[in-house]
Amino acid sequence: MSVITTISIWIIPVIVMVILLTATIQKLPAYELFVEGGKEGISIAVSLLPYLLGMMVSITIFRSSGALEAIIDHLHPFLQLVGIPGELVPLAFTRPISGTAALAITTDLISTYGPDSFIGRLASTMQGSTDTTFYILTVYFGSVGIKKMGDALKVGLLADLVGIITSIIIVSIVF
Repeated sequence: MSVITTISIWIIPVIVMVILLTATIQKLPAYELFVEGGKEGISIAVSLLPYLLGMMVSITIFRSSGALEAIIDHLHPFLQLVGIPGELVPLAFTRPISGTAALAITTDLISTYGPDSFIGRLASTMQGSTDTTFYILTVYFGSVGIKKMGDALKVGLLADLVGIITSIIIVSIVF
């Protein structure tokens, strides 16, 4: 067994023991605090449901309406001129919206083209270089009641764009 495997097996039990020992030393009611935290977690989860439901409905409408496919079809000629594979456009547009859908697209690209192909490597790098901006804004801003998220959305989408462009450049240079 390697050192990393041993650490990964023991890390959670050690953290729990450290927390329990710290609570015992400080004479804190660990179980009661745990239950109180659980109650707070449930109330936060319930308060997030409307935001998550709204986001999921919006994503479903966007994908089902054909808007995503229309955008991809309009960008395809430009991307061919630049030398970006058109197969990666759905991933680039889907990743900021839905992590699960982006993972499904990445899995399909890797299955089709192989993990060592340019498209497979670029899809993997793109998946790791971007984030689910809309989900993050929905969950974090919704949990604290922030309704105006325009600037955060702009910055998040700009960061996704930079991640996509950088992943294309880096994968093109390295591979």
